[in-house]
Amino acid sequence: MIVSIAGRPGSGKSTVAKALATRLGLDHVSAGDFMREMAGEHGVSVLEFGAIAEQDSGIDRAIDARSREMGESRDNFIIDARLAWYFIPHSIKVFLDVSLEVSAQRIFGDHRGSETENIDLQATMHNIERRAASESKRYDDYYGIDYLDPKNYDLVIDTSSLDVDEVVDAIADFLAQVPAA
Repeated sequence: MIVSIAGRPGSGKSTVAKALATRLGLDHVSAGDFMREMAGEHGVSVLEFGAIAEQDSGIDRAIDARSREMGESRDNFIIDARLAWYFIPHSIKVFLDVSLEVSAQRIFGDHRGSETENIDLQATMHNIERRAASESKRYDDYYGIDYLDPKNYDLVIDTSSLDVDEVVDAIADFLAQVPAA
């Protein structure tokens, strides 16, 4: 089983993916961690690195290739990555949605060291919108896809008013109903 978890910034992708992997006894992989590592190696924030990625398709393509290779060479893992559903089409595809306000509260509250531009909630909301627009444009330009379209997913959950355990429960319940391949 491969479960790909995509979603908006601050929807809980990584947190939910880690908790789900633990519950199911599967490995966890995160494209967001890879992006943050790359941004750190370049000495810039994730938002700044996203702007660089708009000019250098090699950044997104390196992350995308990693997802594709994992889907072709491994099994039994949970991956949180905005485009994993696309590059691992045989995965069970989950999308986590969240309101902009809740997203900003979560991201600002995390005090992510790589996101230094998030100085208050208003700035965080603005930066989330900029980041989402940048990613949507790049994914449309590269692959002609809209990662926000719910039709791409097997399960869509709005996490705005749910805690991690409730989201993991909902995904686990859904997975229990999926016929074995």
